[in-house]
Amino acid sequence: MKNVTFLRKKERANKGITLIALVITIIVLLILAAISIVTLTGENGILRQSNKS
Repeated sequence: MKNVTFLRKKERANKGITLIALVITIIVLLILAAISIVTLTGENGILRQSNKS
């Protein structure tokens, strides 16, 4: 009985870690997307510099 209870607790902990990893991954991807958009369309972005030249 103790082994079954231990395995259930361990399974819950793994699900929690996986959910946290998913949230962190999504946040990092959103930050990278925002940086890319600003780099392309910013005041001195790549698109504006290509139009000037």
